[in-house]
Amino acid sequence: MKKLIALVCLGVAFAAAAPAFAGAQQEKMKTCNKDATDKALKGGERKAFMKDCLSKKAEAPAAAAPADKKATQQEKMKNCNKDAKEKALKGDERKKFMSTCLKG
Repeated sequence: MKKLIALVCLGVAFAAAAPAFAGAQQEKMKTCNKDATDKALKGGERKAFMKDCLSKKAEAPAAAAPADKKATQQEKMKNCNKDAKEKALKGDERKKFMSTCLKG
């Protein structure tokens, strides 16, 4: 009985970790595929490139890219909010200003 409970707990732990791994692996596959397409690789060259690319550990700059984009979006939001506050904008005027500000 104890072995059965231990196996069930272990199975649940692996099941919870699987989606996170699958998402990371899918992102890696997309990135490698895009790189191979950009380099116009075909046949054996593409296959070798994909094998090498997928076997590498995730690189820090590639992982940091979304964080950098988020940081810049946060900075935009902070600056636009500050400008809207300085201009004392309210309601629809503020919404329109924020929309324009965040796009450009």
